Amino acid sequence: MRALTWHGKHDVRVETMPDPQIVNPRDAIIQVTSTAICGSDLHLFDGVIPGMQAGDILGHEFMGRVVDVGPGSTLKVGQRVVVPFTISCGSCFFCQRAQFSACDNSNPADKQDLTETMFGHAAAGLFGYSHLTGGYPGGQAEYVRVPFSDVGPIVIPEGMDDDDVLFLSDILPIGWMAADNADIEADDTVVVWGCGPVGLFAIQAARLMGAARVIAIDHYPNRLALARRMGAEVIDFKQTSVLEAVMEMTGGIGADAVIDAVGMEAHGFALDTVMDNLKQAVGVGADSGHALREALMAVRKGGRVSVPGVYGGFMDKFPLGALMQKGLQLRTGQTHVQAYTHDLLRRIQEGELDTTFMISHRLPLEEAVKGYEGFRWNQNDWTKVVLKT
Repeated sequence: MRALTWHGKHDVRVETMPDPQIVNPRDAIIQVTSTAICGSDLHLFDGVIPGMQAGDILGHEFMGRVVDVGPGSTLKVGQRVVVPFTISCGSCFFCQRAQFSACDNSNPADKQDLTETMFGHAAAGLFGYSHLTGGYPGGQAEYVRVPFSDVGPIVIPEGMDDDDVLFLSDILPIGWMAADNADIEADDTVVVWGCGPVGLFAIQAARLMGAARVIAIDHYPNRLALARRMGAEVIDFKQTSVLEAVMEMTGGIGADAVIDAVGMEAHGFALDTVMDNLKQAVGVGADSGHALREALMAVRKGGRVSVPGVYGGFMDKFPLGALMQKGLQLRTGQTHVQAYTHDLLRRIQEGELDTTFMISHRLPLEEAVKGYEGFRWNQNDWTKVVLKT
């Protein structure tokens, strides 16, 4: 089969790889019809996530048609399915509490040591996202093996277009859980840092959950235009002091809830960002946390902080005093995708959610390298890339 593989920083290649096979009784083999490039994939492309090995197959946003199943799978050959990026067993302590991204059994025991040391507990398994999370081959390929296929994949009715449902695999539930974690109430003002795909879905979710105002922060004109389309007011952080603008727009109180949809690779020319980026460049391993620092300062006393943005290491200059003194609520984590997919599919079917507005490019899998380069270096025009096999 053809698949996109990782070979180092800014070095990805479409190569011929072995076809996947059924390994465990609950496995299924999916013939991928659509897959997407995620902002989290850019962390791998930029070389800031450890645990990658040359030849690893990338991709964790994918869907397709079932072509083979193990005897323990509940799927049937021929079904169309969207596959969550989180691999979950369905029966451990955490899965039983619908905390699917904290699954205790999906990351093989021989790969758990490093994340257990880093985080206090081992991470769950994820598709196409380093050997820290299981080393599972990803979905930017013609075929993929799906473990625990009786738990994760959601069957899609015939007649629905791939583009309508593909993002159920990752960014739509991420944006929804980001807003859910913010405990949005009627008349709330919610501020979202980052108008990439997750931020845009968080804006849409916040509006549907009843937020009176959503303020979106970015600097790419096209992404800010998409945020306006979702009903947000916007701040261009290159033109305006974000903290001053938020305080002015909220009468000096601050935002009721804030969402950091940027994560560990914040860019810009703020002093803390420059220092963080320099440390990343020389291998110190500090996450660039400008967006989170700013969000903690901009939220009102007693406010809520939601962090869907990916962080993987350590952060300098964390305003812990602001978190404590202001009495803030902080919620974060990899998304429990399986807890949201059925409700979100219903909302798509009923026309409540717009899932295709951000797609800027559709490319064949063979042009995946072009997709990565465009998405990384021209984020104003390349807002979301979908690859077709």
